[in-house]
Amino acid sequence: MAIAASARPAILPLQIPTSPTEPMTAEPAALDLAVSMLGAGPPVVVLHGLLGRARNWLSVARVLEPSYAVHLADLRNHGGSPWSAEMSYDAMARDVAALIERAAAGPVRLVGHSMGGKVAMALALTRPELVERLVVVDIAPIRYAQGYEDFINAMQALDLGSLRRRGDADPALAAAVPDAAMRGFLLQNLSTVDGRLVWQPNLYVLLTAMPEISGFPAALNRLVYTGPAWCLRGATSTYVDAAGEAALRRLFPAIQIESVPGAGHWPHAERQAAFLSLLEPALAG
Repeated sequence: MAIAASARPAILPLQIPTSPTEPMTAEPAALDLAVSMLGAGPPVVVLHGLLGRARNWLSVARVLEPSYAVHLADLRNHGGSPWSAEMSYDAMARDVAALIERAAAGPVRLVGHSMGGKVAMALALTRPELVERLVVVDIAPIRYAQGYEDFINAMQALDLGSLRRRGDADPALAAAVPDAAMRGFLLQNLSTVDGRLVWQPNLYVLLTAMPEISGFPAALNRLVYTGPAWCLRGATSTYVDAAGEAALRRLFPAIQIESVPGAGHWPHAERQAAFLSLLEPALAG
C-alpha cells in the first residue's frame, strides 16, 4: 500500500512516568515528511544523506519500481519536508516511523545513505517491528571527525539576492567549493520562490546540529537489531573502517558488509550498476 504524502502524522501516546515524582510529558509529534512514491509491490523506504534529498535516489527507484513500491522521503529540514529546530536522530527516526505507520503495510525494507543510514539504524534498533530488512549505505553507527560545516558555511555566505538563476550560483560558489561534483550536489538544494533563489534545507539548524549529526546516540549502543541487515560501502571510501565494521557487527549481528568496486561515499551515484547488483539481492532476500 502506498504511503500517502498528504496524510497527517499520528500523535504518539503519552510517555508513562517511571516514578511518582516524574512529570508526565507528551512525546513530540512527528513531522509529516514529503514523500514521492514509484512502483507497486512490497514497500521500500529510502532515506538520503545530509544536504541530500529524495530525488537523489530517483534513478535507483526507477530500476526498483517494477518490483517494489519505492518511497523516497525528504528528511526534516531537507527538500520539501518541514523545518524544525530539533535535528536529532531520535526525532528523525520518529518521523520515519510515522511515515511507515501511515502506510499500514507492515514492516518495510529500509535503505539509508550516510546520515539517512544512521536514521535507518536508529529506527531498526528502536522500532524493529517496522523494519523487515535494513540496508545502510557507506556509514557506520560511530562518530565521524569530518563534517559538512565548511560546505554549509559556504552556502550561507552565498549572496543569493545577487543571483538571477541557479546557473549563476555555480561560479559564485567555486572559490569556496572547488570540486565541481560537490558544488553540483550542494546547488541542487537551491529552489526558486516568488522569483527569488532560496535554500531548501534549514542551513542554520543543520550547522548547529552538526555535533549531533556527526555522532550516533550513545543510548542505542545498548540495543541490538537481529533482523537481516547489509552495509554497502564504497570500496574507496573511508567511512566504514575497522572501527565502523566492529560497531556495525555489534549492533547488527546478522549484517553482511559488502563493497562497491571503484565507488566512494556515494556508491549509488558513482557506480550505480555495481551498487544495484548488491542492493537488489539484499532487498529480495
